[in-house]
Amino acid sequence: MDLRLPGLRALRRPRRLLAAAAAVVVVAGAGTWTAVADDGAPAVRRADRVMDMGDGVRIDTSYFTAADSGRRPAVLLAHGFGGSKDDVRQQAEDLARDGYAVLTWSARGFGRSTGEVGLNDPKGEVADVSGLLDWLAKQPQIELDKTGDPRVGMAGGSYGGAISLLAAGYDDRVDAIAPAITYWNLADALFPNGVFKKLWAGIFVNSAGGCDKFEKQICEMYERVAESGTPDAQARSMLQERSPSAVGDRIKVPTLLMQGQSDSLFPLGQADRAAQAIRANGAPVDVDWIAGGHDGGDMETGRIQARVQSWFDRYLKDDKGTDTGPAFRVTRTGGVDSTDGQALLRGASADSYPGLGSGPKSFRLAGGEQSFANPAGASPPAVSALPGLGGSGGLAQLSSLGVGVSLDFPGQFAAFESAPVADNLRITGSPKATVHVKSTSEDAVLFAKVYDVGPGGTQQVLPSQLVTPLRVEDAKAGKDVTITLPAIDHDIESGHRLRLVVSSTDLGYASPVSPATYTVSLKSDLSVPTAPGVSTAAAPLPSWVWWLPLAGAGVALALLVTARRRTATPPPDPELAEVPLQITDLSKRYAGSEDRYAVRDLSFRVEKGQVLGLLGPNGAGKTTTLRMLMGLIKPDAGEVRVFRHAIRPGAPVLSRVGAFVEGAGFLPHLSGRENLELYWQATGRPPQDAHLDEALEIAGLGDALARAVRTYSQGMRQRLAIAQAMLGLPDLLILDEPTNGLDPPQIREMRQVMIRYAAAGRTVIVSSHLLAEVEQTCTHLVVMDRGRLVQAGPVGEIVGSGDTLLVGTATALEEPVVEKVAALPGVASAVRTDDGLLVRLDPDGSATRLVAELVRLEVPVQSVGPHRRLEDAFLTLIGGSA
Repeated sequence: MDLRLPGLRALRRPRRLLAAAAAVVVVAGAGTWTAVADDGAPAVRRADRVMDMGDGVRIDTSYFTAADSGRRPAVLLAHGFGGSKDDVRQQAEDLARDGYAVLTWSARGFGRSTGEVGLNDPKGEVADVSGLLDWLAKQPQIELDKTGDPRVGMAGGSYGGAISLLAAGYDDRVDAIAPAITYWNLADALFPNGVFKKLWAGIFVNSAGGCDKFEKQICEMYERVAESGTPDAQARSMLQERSPSAVGDRIKVPTLLMQGQSDSLFPLGQADRAAQAIRANGAPVDVDWIAGGHDGGDMETGRIQARVQSWFDRYLKDDKGTDTGPAFRVTRTGGVDSTDGQALLRGASADSYPGLGSGPKSFRLAGGEQSFANPAGASPPAVSALPGLGGSGGLAQLSSLGVGVSLDFPGQFAAFESAPVADNLRITGSPKATVHVKSTSEDAVLFAKVYDVGPGGTQQVLPSQLVTPLRVEDAKAGKDVTITLPAIDHDIESGHRLRLVVSSTDLGYASPVSPATYTVSLKSDLSVPTAPGVSTAAAPLPSWVWWLPLAGAGVALALLVTARRRTATPPPDPELAEVPLQITDLSKRYAGSEDRYAVRDLSFRVEKGQVLGLLGPNGAGKTTTLRMLMGLIKPDAGEVRVFRHAIRPGAPVLSRVGAFVEGAGFLPHLSGRENLELYWQATGRPPQDAHLDEALEIAGLGDALARAVRTYSQGMRQRLAIAQAMLGLPDLLILDEPTNGLDPPQIREMRQVMIRYAAAGRTVIVSSHLLAEVEQTCTHLVVMDRGRLVQAGPVGEIVGSGDTLLVGTATALEEPVVEKVAALPGVASAVRTDDGLLVRLDPDGSATRLVAELVRLEVPVQSVGPHRRLEDAFLTLIGGSA
């Protein structure tokens, strides 16, 4: 459950609400480490210190500053639960280069810090933050609002997000905060509506190293609730006292709330309550719903880091010209990548936060009174989310098969269904419905959810895998209950139905073990919020990307140098007007050879919205093909057509092509802006066609655009290259080995840029030797070997149908368990492997049923995915010659 996100930026507050609980003493300096950035970027100094917080607790810290002199704002970066200060080191260095002094630390009980985990105890972890602020106030690099009061912002994800909120409530020296995927009320998060979230609570405890790592009273509380299955008043009170909601009326600083849509631990409602409370105090609050969360998905790290930095620039550096983004933003799906089932993302925004109930529409549901059972032992349980599995890649792999993991057992639920919706419907917020509940037991524990059901009952999808648990007390006599369903952002297509399901069990929660019969009937329509003020951007290009290759300077030069030497070209083909690329019988011989070909008889076609991977071993002819595509070299035979026009050196249609085949060519003595303007002038195209503002938004360089490029770090040069690549917003983007020299986080950001660029209706062609990246990025493939086409088509077809699944397990399985799996309906065979279990499905088998049966057999599943990888398919196609 260690999900860590960044944060940085603050505003001033007048007085302190809580003095530091303990004086901070530097016990040991573990040395000073200096990193010197490339390309003249400011050096970053890191000083490691262990600070004595009193009562024998020692906190391990790192302090990052740039080499230049002068006072600057400070940022406290907190880590996620189960992590340490090392998890945010890279972000701290980046912030230091951008003009902040950054302090990171390992919270009590984590990393090298001592003490017991107190779940952000005001007398423990929160008091530690006040002590760290005392220390920052004495440092000569820190800008002060007054003596003892540093200008400081706080940021962090999950556990680190909560301490940011808490510190702002307890210590008025905190000036701005940017918490992410965190909780407002921990009692509500772990005991929603009086139901124990048992799987997440167990993961929570184990990720800290076990119950003994916590304060004694917390350990005793957990063991008590885990044994009874029912949270008591004392447990709720303890968690509420350690929650930001306890000091919600005292948080009065600018707050950027980033919450995950894929999060059954801390769902969107937690951020909603935080936003309402902090805004009521008069503070600026922006809300951002990201695609990922504790259950996995895309954490949008680059975009979020850029937005956090802008937040701090505005409220810590007092840069009033900084664009902090919309008051509300939500990441939406713009399609699905056929290789891994990951959403292709784009943003939607509004000028004000709509809350969770804006623009309600009512839908009448059909279905009379229905009775169903809570089985003895609450087993088998229904399946919604799989806590702890989603982030491991299992759910993403299942999604690549077009399969969900939600499952309800017959006889254990009631279902109420709408008529087909007449028009597309976007749900943004929390649907609501009122039902009447009766039970043969005193209390009933129910789980409500709304499915998106395709025509004919097919493709039943549970948005974000979220359910609402609720405990109905004194249910024997019957009681009306209003259900507030989980907040989601989901598109219901025309012709689909809404299905409200109320079930008796769920895998992630504790249900009564005694058998009972529940009876549920409808008392109202289903009210669905639509948030009409939220609009999706027409051009979904993010402003947070770290790197995209330099667009074709070579193409621009070719346009100028060869303009006077154009030869007659074939007439345009009107049937190919909307086709980004068609290559027909393309051939190119090696220089001086009559029978040795770099490319021979190559034909393939690329459509709009595709990300095409061009694969092949060294010498396969990939780069030669790309150079012919860009008009840089002339083919010996065949032709290349881009949007119906045949390509020749200097062809006008090349203005619709952006390309990267070699390194960036910035002039070091000019500023970033001057480099972009000079490049566009060299193309000879009108200034208004450059879309310079969009390019600058993508770059996200702020004031650095006015500085000479020679002062840029490598990361800043990469961001400038993004802007140059996107000048003119080319319809066809060609990238040759774009991830060379990038570290894993930068490679991931590059992957998302390509996916989103294509999702806007444009096309990307990428040549790469990183097969895992191609498999996660591309929708289609062209495989070449020795200059010829080996195979072309969708990635899913080339990799395989996925009828063989690899089930990763936490421990090795005993043979009797393997035999039980092999005997399951729909399973053709099951074989143990070093990684877990290799399961081949019958034609009538399904991954959904397999997951449910594995849960029933208590198989310790860690991941589920197709067995064949692109690497296997690639080596098969080229005969191992790579």
